[in-house]
Amino acid sequence: MMMVASFAAAFEIEDRATFGPQDGQALRIISTADIGFFEPMIQSYLAEHPDERIDYIVASSTNVMQAVQDEANIFDIAISSAMDLQTKLANDGYALRHVSEATQTLPDWAKWNDMLFAFTEEPAAIVVSKQAFNERIIPRTRHDLIEALRREPERFQGRVGTYDVRQSGLGYLFATQDTRASETFWRLAEVLGALDVKLYCCSSDMIDDVKSGDLLIAYNVLGSYVANRDDRDEFEIIMPEDFTTIMLRTVLIPTGAKSPDKSREFIDHVLATSHDTGAASLIDPALGLSQSSAAVNRIVIGPGLLVFLDQLKRRAFLTEWESAILQEQ
Repeated sequence: MMMVASFAAAFEIEDRATFGPQDGQALRIISTADIGFFEPMIQSYLAEHPDERIDYIVASSTNVMQAVQDEANIFDIAISSAMDLQTKLANDGYALRHVSEATQTLPDWAKWNDMLFAFTEEPAAIVVSKQAFNERIIPRTRHDLIEALRREPERFQGRVGTYDVRQSGLGYLFATQDTRASETFWRLAEVLGALDVKLYCCSSDMIDDVKSGDLLIAYNVLGSYVANRDDRDEFEIIMPEDFTTIMLRTVLIPTGAKSPDKSREFIDHVLATSHDTGAASLIDPALGLSQSSAAVNRIVIGPGLLVFLDQLKRRAFLTEWESAILQEQ
């Protein structure tokens, strides 16, 4: 049983659903993952724990962080695509340690300090409408994308989308990782700015606008969100051949969790379901990406992610980003 409910909180939520029986204490989860994306995991857990209830709240990555910092006693689990913000929460003492057979068998890249655990690898993709590129060459690298946009500026004016990195924690993470991997990002940003790029909070909104035709191209979209749609065949999911950035979706137990034992059971289920023992990759096979098929730039969990969260570095990055993207005189 699923019920959408209202929720009053000091932070903005995007959606909420309750699963399982309506009586008893709920395991409260706050997450950046859309309900449709994460519901199969919840249902598989409840199949083994039919008497438990799960209250699942969807919020932006910045609001997930705020909720754990300011109201940690409400939530038993925090899930986020923004690895840097999750790392900061763990580093700043907002996460409980968890050691179990499931966590001990994880590869080193999938955990940090027994507090933060990765259960998916999700690539930042370029998504285009197959219909829009029916008789055109589909760009396979960032350089190809730049050339395509420059070749037909009138066609792409106002019809390219990407994250608003000022609002989206995941968008900021992807953008800063782009700059670490290549200088091409800033050339692309200037081209996007000249085309009046549309800015978004979420991958799902960008994908919907590619579907409707409002966008022809969406840059740095979560490929997993496209691969799991019923209309998947309408989209071309491009893993850039120059490099494809891989985000790890992570889970932690907030220090104020009311049901830490249940939290640990839930995390162990998530990890056991997601990981095969000794697995080298968690990337969805439907995306057609393997460690050998592209230049894979997997973001590493750890204190290195905190560099761009420094206030001075963040301010400098956003100033340069706004100059390129907004091009305000």
